[in-house]
Amino acid sequence: MRKRLKEKLTKLPLEERNRVYSSFDIIGDIAIIKHNNVQNAKIIANQILTTHKNVKTVFTPVTRITGDFRVRKLKLLAGENKTSTTHRESGCIFSVDVEKCYYSPRLSYEHSRIAELANPHEVVVNMFAGIGCFSIALAKKQSQTKVYSIDMNPVAFEYMQKNIKLNGVFGRVFPILGDSREIVEGQLQGVADRVLMPLPEKALEYLTVALTALKKSGGWIHYYDFQHAIGREDPIEKTKLKITKKLDSLRIKYEFANSRIMRPTGPNWYQTVIDIRIMELPSKF
Repeated sequence: MRKRLKEKLTKLPLEERNRVYSSFDIIGDIAIIKHNNVQNAKIIANQILTTHKNVKTVFTPVTRITGDFRVRKLKLLAGENKTSTTHRESGCIFSVDVEKCYYSPRLSYEHSRIAELANPHEVVVNMFAGIGCFSIALAKKQSQTKVYSIDMNPVAFEYMQKNIKLNGVFGRVFPILGDSREIVEGQLQGVADRVLMPLPEKALEYLTVALTALKKSGGWIHYYDFQHAIGREDPIEKTKLKITKKLDSLRIKYEFANSRIMRPTGPNWYQTVIDIRIMELPSKF
């Protein structure tokens, strides 16, 4: 469909047509396109509505994704003026407000990957759950797991509650509204076999909190990061170095298992993920 869209945009220079492949996401019946030229963005938006019959609304971001809630302001380019939609992904259904909550369809593989890694009967703490994508995908794949799903955005929390019901995982995913540091320290110390940290901006700051959520026998931490790398620099190795300094200072026994670059997020910027196996925690930790 994107190739067909590109072929239709004959009014635009070839370079801009080539950018169409990576310049927009479709979430349910809403498309979000990133483009510096407003006039050209409107041309692309109207063509998206024509080419993608399921799309009813096209927005462009007017701010970057920022803040603890990971949200951005959007400007309507074409179609219906609405920000709520329902998106289907790998057997899951996610209701979301694309302006008031964070959701990226580009993370769908990662949602499935983590769900495949989990084992039956695990207890999982998702420290930055958003609308519940990781938590719900995991609970649907591993029906005997228990997932504590934490987020501090009250709008995202409402959608998380809705999505838990939509996906039939009520009683397996437990939504909790609040700051994950306070929640873990107050309620969830030493309960988890696995901890998810899908908020790169806060991962290093909250790594010690993630450790306290694990059982004393250890477990897994999935650590997400944004990393700048130029030339021959390896964003994976730069992320590992950051983690190593922190864990070594705490005298934690650990090993790095899987790691990968998930996606580029800008010029010389990358999103990475490291799966960390914690062997055991110190007795006084």
